[in-house]
Amino acid sequence: MDPAADLPGVRTRKKPSYPISAPLRDYLRRYRRERELPISYERLRNFKDAIPLTASDGRPTLWDSVIYDSADIAALNEDLKRVYALLKVDGDLSVVRHLYIDRVDFCGFGNSMPFRIRIVNAYNDNQDYFYIKKADASRVYGLELEHLLSPNRLNYLTHHNTLIEEHIAGVPGDIFSERWLENKELKPIRIAKELIKFNERCFVRLLGDMRSYNYVVVLTPDFEGWQVRIRAMDFDQQSYFGKKNFYLPQYFKENTAVVQFCQRLLNPQSAYQYQREEQALLLQRADISATRLNLVLDAMVNDPIAPEEHVRQLREGLAQHFSSDRFLRCESMGALVRENLNIVRDHIEKQIPPTPAELML
Repeated sequence: MDPAADLPGVRTRKKPSYPISAPLRDYLRRYRRERELPISYERLRNFKDAIPLTASDGRPTLWDSVIYDSADIAALNEDLKRVYALLKVDGDLSVVRHLYIDRVDFCGFGNSMPFRIRIVNAYNDNQDYFYIKKADASRVYGLELEHLLSPNRLNYLTHHNTLIEEHIAGVPGDIFSERWLENKELKPIRIAKELIKFNERCFVRLLGDMRSYNYVVVLTPDFEGWQVRIRAMDFDQQSYFGKKNFYLPQYFKENTAVVQFCQRLLNPQSAYQYQREEQALLLQRADISATRLNLVLDAMVNDPIAPEEHVRQLREGLAQHFSSDRFLRCESMGALVRENLNIVRDHIEKQIPPTPAELML
């Protein structure tokens, strides 16, 4: 890994929002992701006022708590509860009657400009969150590929131009780097191994922009210390940007601390071992969900979710990375994801040694 290899200029132009195509919509209906919802993103935009939210230490955040007209709030809250019931218990309102909507927050930063809903259990004050966003095809593909190819499962729903997402719990990556990375209770090798595996998951399925604030770290106590897992929580940049290194978290300057941490602990042979382990697991997941994965990739192959120049730039970068001209035949981002999976499968089945570019430490 090279922590000095920054990616300048990746935020100079905001990524456009791509509509959900008819084939993708059919896929979402088939797997009950597309549902009739009692609320829309545009309805939530009709707030009357907003109050800036601060963190527990008093620092400003990117979120505002929004206020709605008093005549609308009761109906709005009931519809938000119905959405939560659809997301969590397939619409069974009988088990969520004791919940109430505590707060609605809005973030004007980023592509999705999400609303965050805080919902509370009246019996025990336990809080949960979910998000309402503008539906974007890139993000939907990102969510579905995460669900199928990663060790994590995701609940989300769509309806026309509205996207509902569950909350992904964990320690934000930037906070983990500051407060937990050198924690004596965590085994450093476990952290380094998971960072390598996360890096590989993002690269194979072409999920970009995994800076430290776009993923979370999940810590689970075990009989021999803590287990560590890294989860993406932002899927806006699924297969959009043209630079190959944009899909490798190791190349963002925001991840320099964790990259250097890995370099101190792992040699290239160990890093490559962990890459291969994750590739094998990823392909096992792909085989288990083969029918579903092929359907979503079929939709993605024919979906223009990135400019043509980005596709050309990325296919050339991948062809050079893997020393393979097979990528040069790809005409879409979906085709590049499929070819990435195919070439990784070939390398494992034929025990092809890594190219110098694949030895990432």
